[in-house]
Amino acid sequence: MRKSIWLLSAGLFAISTPAFAQSTDTDGQGAQPTEGSTAEAGAVSKTGVEAQTAEQTNTADVGDIVVTATRRNEALSDVPLAVSAITAQTLENSGVADIRQLTQVSPSLLVSSTSSEAGAGAARIRGIGTVGDNPGLESSVAVFIDGVYRSRTGVGLTELGQIDRIEVLRGPQGTLFGRNASAGLISIITAKPSFKQQVNAELTLGNYDLRRVEVGATGGLSDQFAVRADAIYMKRDGFLTDTISGRDVNNRDRYLVRLQGLYKPNDQFSFRLIGDYSKRDEECCAATFLRARNYTLSGGNVIETPSTIAGLERALGGVIHDDTFARDISITPGRSFRQDVKDYGVSGEAVYDFGGAELTSITAYRYNNYIRGQDADFNNLDIIYRGDDGSAYNKFKTFSQELRLQGTTLNDRLNWLVGGYFANEKLTVADNLSYGADYERYSNCLLFSSVLPGAVQTSSPTCVNQTIVNGAISTLSSQLGALLAIPVASRTPAQVAAITQLQTSVGTLGALNSVPGRPGFGSLAATLGLSPTTSFNGVGLRDVYDQNSRNFAVFTHNIFNITDSLKLTLGARYTRERKTLDATFTDNNLLCRALTSLNGTASPLAGLQALQQLPCVIPSVAGGSLSLQNGKKTESKLSGTVVLSWKPSSDILTYVSYSRGYKAGGYNLDRSAFSRTLVGTAPGGVTTAASLKQLEFKPEINDALELGMKYNGRGIDVNVAAFNQLFRDFQLNTFNGLNFFVENVNSCSKYIFNQDRDNNSATGTCAKDDLRAGVRSRGVEVEVFTRPITDVSINVGGTWTSTKYRQNLVGVEGRALSNALFQLAQRRLSNSAALALTGSASFTPQITDSGIRALFYVDARHSSQYNTGSDLDLEKLQPAYTVVNARVGLTGPKGIWGVELWAQNLFNEDFLQVAFDATLQGSGTYRAVRSGFTPTSSQLFGAFLGEPRTYGMTVRTRF
Repeated sequence: MRKSIWLLSAGLFAISTPAFAQSTDTDGQGAQPTEGSTAEAGAVSKTGVEAQTAEQTNTADVGDIVVTATRRNEALSDVPLAVSAITAQTLENSGVADIRQLTQVSPSLLVSSTSSEAGAGAARIRGIGTVGDNPGLESSVAVFIDGVYRSRTGVGLTELGQIDRIEVLRGPQGTLFGRNASAGLISIITAKPSFKQQVNAELTLGNYDLRRVEVGATGGLSDQFAVRADAIYMKRDGFLTDTISGRDVNNRDRYLVRLQGLYKPNDQFSFRLIGDYSKRDEECCAATFLRARNYTLSGGNVIETPSTIAGLERALGGVIHDDTFARDISITPGRSFRQDVKDYGVSGEAVYDFGGAELTSITAYRYNNYIRGQDADFNNLDIIYRGDDGSAYNKFKTFSQELRLQGTTLNDRLNWLVGGYFANEKLTVADNLSYGADYERYSNCLLFSSVLPGAVQTSSPTCVNQTIVNGAISTLSSQLGALLAIPVASRTPAQVAAITQLQTSVGTLGALNSVPGRPGFGSLAATLGLSPTTSFNGVGLRDVYDQNSRNFAVFTHNIFNITDSLKLTLGARYTRERKTLDATFTDNNLLCRALTSLNGTASPLAGLQALQQLPCVIPSVAGGSLSLQNGKKTESKLSGTVVLSWKPSSDILTYVSYSRGYKAGGYNLDRSAFSRTLVGTAPGGVTTAASLKQLEFKPEINDALELGMKYNGRGIDVNVAAFNQLFRDFQLNTFNGLNFFVENVNSCSKYIFNQDRDNNSATGTCAKDDLRAGVRSRGVEVEVFTRPITDVSINVGGTWTSTKYRQNLVGVEGRALSNALFQLAQRRLSNSAALALTGSASFTPQITDSGIRALFYVDARHSSQYNTGSDLDLEKLQPAYTVVNARVGLTGPKGIWGVELWAQNLFNEDFLQVAFDATLQGSGTYRAVRSGFTPTSSQLFGAFLGEPRTYGMTVRTRF
């Protein structure tokens, strides 16, 4: 089966751009089919002579697709830029409902999601993207819908409605589209109102009890005013089954309503008003486990042994499903993966043609509120969770205004554009991470596994055999007494060391066994002056971040026609970004607070890391509350582009370009960023000087070179691009099983003796003058799309990329990189495959004289292996895989009706979206054991899976 999939993929490999022509819209609002043209139905528009010639030669001219990648209506073949334009027909054939499915038809693009679709969607272009669900980090790949910037990728992981086309622009796009497009952008252009009356309806039914209804209508209310209304409702069961409750998770329950009005009183002016509202009420996203196992170094070899953590959890009543693709999970009763999203907005686009210039104004307001819940340990033990009571949420309110003035001068030798942009975003993030009812018992097991393994008794309510602890204290006390009886002057150095060790052991065990019936952390609480009934259950944080981002930019983009065939493009953008932050940190973690106060003291408990690490996974703040106000971060950056393009003939375009992209810096909106400096109390009980400065990370800069060629021949188009990109201060967000942290990754031009690969966070610094880009992405993209004969369209191509960290890696301003990132140097970035191949083929023959046509369609994406973890643990590797979609159907005359059978992931290929360290469930990695950093790796890994095979039937009508 896998061989047949590979052969199919090899025959169809890559590109998404279908060979359908679009006619240019004259109202300045983007490329649209003219009323009544065949292009509106997805056909190729050509003159009668061209059509006759094509029929005689049994070929079909592909025509020109019109795109707005340069904020101008231009034929795709004339744009000196790597861009893929995916038309509505391709989206319909491939079954694309959200931007994640675009990966099936765009080889350089990969979209995935992790702990939530709404908050953790990530898009990557050429192997570059932003990892994780931290809302403080904006995406390296920007998302625009109808010219309006959407601040996070997750807003595109929902129903899109009727689409005219989607443009995927590769490489930095900061000149025209602003910050947060350092790797590229996805521009979604929805279908706009038409003065021609039209109604569409669609019903889809499929497995997993899929039900999807889409209706729409458009038409002119007068000769100057047209309207459009679109609505979608979708419901589907989940792909994962909770074996505890029996319910399905990762389901779909969402709807979208979009209303539009187009006012066009004359050829000089038009105004398009768009309002949309969407809602999701789903439970997403749960995860399975990768195969549970330990790794141990023995005799110079790494051997695999049964998982101690999985064994411990199962002994405590946990259900660990590590048959990854069986799609079974276990959820703690009373916990959920709540994902409620409310998203709405309104935008107005006004275009006025002065004759010599055209003015475009886009004004928009967006609101997005995502309420979440999470069983954060991903199993039925109640270890750690986010409550689903509505107190954990991300809320965005964004106002934006863009003005562009453009035209031609010097006898059309200069095509100029100038503009300005303003955006104001208010972001509120609230978190409520808490320990569950099973945490004390579980943490006692972990604690005594390191202090006194023989005392671990999983059947005990405390996981401790108190009798064994008492016996150990008695034995150790006797040994200590015997040594203390030796005169001080007669003690050997070994005896002195033994006395110190025994005193620490006796003191520690005594502190952990001081209260009958509450050995472990209950007794420790009493020793520290707290109530012995102090429990972890419900202990947690309640943090709120209020961030305001104000962005102002001015830009220009100018195309000089040096000769009829030689053009020079110069563009620049000045951006000033200001972020302000107020944050309030609140918790009731009394035990962590008491333990951190011991740091630096002579207490035997001060140096025992296991005692502090387990209660302080959720760091405490002094007094239970800490308010940090008036954080301010301001950036002023210049981005731009220079492109020289030459057309040696009418059907060939060549170009070379340099572009600089800029992704904004910001604040890590996660308390764990303070763990480096301790949020709590320092020696003597003095409050630590916590500062919002500690949450800051720097902007990401991409300097890119690109060399490209486009051939627009009869019946075939070929696009080739070679690129080299260097990213300075690359923003990496990663999770180490305990904390999230953000690091700006750079490289040192001087050798740092492999100190970026050791297990010491203090080694491997670099002078600021020796810093250079830490990530390099280079490769070649090939796209071929053709209509070799009438009714046949074949699109093939591929992308080869080498997107890697460089050697001698360091952090921001040259400081040593965290030892948790010891695996990065000279390896591929996460979710960056060396080779991606995508392709599609369609055959639409007419089968009756009345105009009924058949549809046969298939597309495929093949990806070579890549690592799905941001820290590049070898355990998180995804082997090469291929996903195939297919569709067959019948279409009535002029597309008035259609019936189709379809399948997504036809061969039910199993693959990971992302693998991750399971929270609080083990430590270590295979490479850490191999390198001798740790004797054993016990870490459990979770996995967010790709979707399984789905299939169904779609019935549609248009009239």
